[in-house]
Amino acid sequence: MNLGATELMRAPDLTIRRFLTLALLLLPVSAHAQSSSTSTAPPAAKSATIAEQRTARAFESVRQNPLELHDFLLRMPKGADLHSHLTGAIYAETWIRAGAEDALCVDLASLAFFKTQEMTRSIPPQPVCGEGRVPASRAFSDQNLYDSLIDSFSMRSFVPSAGVSGHDHFFATFSKFGGINKSHHGELLDEVSARAAAQNEQYLELMDTPPYDHTRKIADEIGWQDDFAKFRQALLDRGLRDDIAVARSHWDQAEALRKERQLCGTPEPQPGCSIQIRFLYQVLRGLPKQYVFAQALLGFEVASADPRVPGINFVMPEDGYTSMTDYALHMRIVDFLHSLYPKVRITLHAGELAPGLVTREGLCCHVRLAVEEAHAERIGHGVDLMYEDRPYDLLKEMAANHVMVEINLTSNDLILGITGSNHPFPLYRKFNVPVALSTDDEGVSRIDLTHEYVRAVQTYNLRYPDLKKLVRTSLEHSFLPGPSLWEKPDDFTRVNPACSKDFLGTEKPNPVCTAFLKSSDRAQQQWDLERRFRTFESSF
Repeated sequence: MNLGATELMRAPDLTIRRFLTLALLLLPVSAHAQSSSTSTAPPAAKSATIAEQRTARAFESVRQNPLELHDFLLRMPKGADLHSHLTGAIYAETWIRAGAEDALCVDLASLAFFKTQEMTRSIPPQPVCGEGRVPASRAFSDQNLYDSLIDSFSMRSFVPSAGVSGHDHFFATFSKFGGINKSHHGELLDEVSARAAAQNEQYLELMDTPPYDHTRKIADEIGWQDDFAKFRQALLDRGLRDDIAVARSHWDQAEALRKERQLCGTPEPQPGCSIQIRFLYQVLRGLPKQYVFAQALLGFEVASADPRVPGINFVMPEDGYTSMTDYALHMRIVDFLHSLYPKVRITLHAGELAPGLVTREGLCCHVRLAVEEAHAERIGHGVDLMYEDRPYDLLKEMAANHVMVEINLTSNDLILGITGSNHPFPLYRKFNVPVALSTDDEGVSRIDLTHEYVRAVQTYNLRYPDLKKLVRTSLEHSFLPGPSLWEKPDDFTRVNPACSKDFLGTEKPNPVCTAFLKSSDRAQQQWDLERRFRTFESSF
């Protein structure tokens, strides 16, 4: 039947006109049904549209209310947090408890921990701290001290003053709660994974620096060598690889304690057990260059030997004198070592700078050097992008090569004072550079990943499909081994052919898809993310 408007209006009576009107309205449905039956789109693409639209409407209904928005985003699957420093992710309350357990002292002037060797003969023994200093345990009976330590160890209540910026206070916190025994590392993993599970995250890449005293010692003994190949061989000849076992033992003990605390492997595991954790080896770039080279070499060696450590990162303030002076050298070091260890993945802090923090010339090229010289697959921060040389060419290059940017909105605000339209986040998205939200140092900032999503929505007017893309991007650019669930990089419209006939995230995929998922840790996590989205979206 092919009815036009003229034939409809000429119908002889109201009953016939109503019938014809109904038939006319049904025609698009029938045509759509016929088209769907011959479509090559996977069943997942067909079924997801209605659920996504329903969820998007629910999102729009709460986006103007911060409390309802937070609740929505708390429950929404968030995939991975790819930029998180383990010690920076810990809240100050945990450091105070650990400091008391380790019998540390507090210097009341600087509100920083320090360790004393002298102990009382009381039971239990207490540290003898000296004048102007008290045991850390005093905080539990002195609320003013407790509050002061939280403020000292984090950005809580911080107000900039003459000579003390947010940048200064932020980075100073790490030395103030330093000195905690490494035996607490399992408790730290417990804290961050439990928090991640409570927010419907599933995967963490945590930056961490295991002990490397032996490596530092032999680097001192050898001294800096301009010939990278000879320097590397000298370090290996002196036994640098001995510290691989030290690093592995460090993480073995931490993971064992985490599993014990969370009852993993028992009939009643805690939610944190479900969080998959990998470690990125932190290289301290603010140190003398012989230490940086030696530690970077150790990081590549550890990452080559331990599957829990897929890659490396360079940390410490990017605006520091050594970090700025040796930045190009550090990129050459990474390039040299990566040529010898090509399977080690690379993400680098680059462009965590702002006008005025360094000279105008200092903003020229950190992101570019990380991308072009060191071949970084991901960039942490990337805030100074538009102050770099030829920024639009760089944006296009990063998009073409799928170099992802780890976006840390609150951190960039607190440290650099960069917010809103002054942040390049919208530009990265405009030029199709892959981006994902992350926390940086959620304990120091007193935030979590949900907070970052709320902030992004409120600041940049993101919609539900935008959020879903950010989440998918986080797992797409994880350093988990194996091919992606998606057929093309950063294209979340077409699934790998092995799983294209299944509903995304279904509990029982077909045998070909099952075999594919078993072959790829990354695809497994991506499949689980789609399952979580199906569950989440079915609640609306």
